[in-house]
Amino acid sequence: MTPIVSAYRQVPPPAQGLVRDLRVRWALEEAGQRYEERLVSLGPEQTSPAYLKLQPFGQVPAFEQDDLVLFESGAIVLHIAERSPALMPDDSKQRELVRSWLFAAINTMEVPFGTLLYVEFQGIERGSSLHQSLVTWSEKRLGQLAAHLGDNEHLVAGRFTAADLMMVSVLRMLRSTDLIAKHPTLVAYKERGEARPAFVRALADQMRHFESNPPMKM
Repeated sequence: MTPIVSAYRQVPPPAQGLVRDLRVRWALEEAGQRYEERLVSLGPEQTSPAYLKLQPFGQVPAFEQDDLVLFESGAIVLHIAERSPALMPDDSKQRELVRSWLFAAINTMEVPFGTLLYVEFQGIERGSSLHQSLVTWSEKRLGQLAAHLGDNEHLVAGRFTAADLMMVSVLRMLRSTDLIAKHPTLVAYKERGEARPAFVRALADQMRHFESNPPMKM
């Protein structure tokens, strides 16, 4: 059965290109696997009993294939990667490292980045103690990532894996800031990921829905 990925019909402009179904689309594109979409509107549709059976928190993405239903982008990407040599190396130790870095992206890195974006979206003044503490936290994590990456183009196995897919996805959350620009290593790393044909296709597929639906009011 062709997998089905849920996605929002429309989101506010600051979120366009960042919604987490993009990660799943990208993984499927890298794996060379066709997929279908289940478009969901923000509001009553996303909290309907039918949708909550797929995604208990009313978010996206949900992933359906045969009798399997998954939610959470990290879990879905890992599921796809473990079945695709394009995203996961053969060596057992390297596979474990890919899993470690995938979780590092969505836990160690995404938590400060996501919190920073949330407080900015809520209008909390830049320069406030809360905002500055989140900037400092994010800068620390970026510095640690840059130090680990060094001159390497990828995190694990000397090649692109699901770890890079997730880490690049998380780094893109900071596009409205200048934090990554302070680390040329990470700028180049992110740009390599965004230049991959599979990412370009995945982003275009997500954005075309936003372009064809009326803009949301902020």
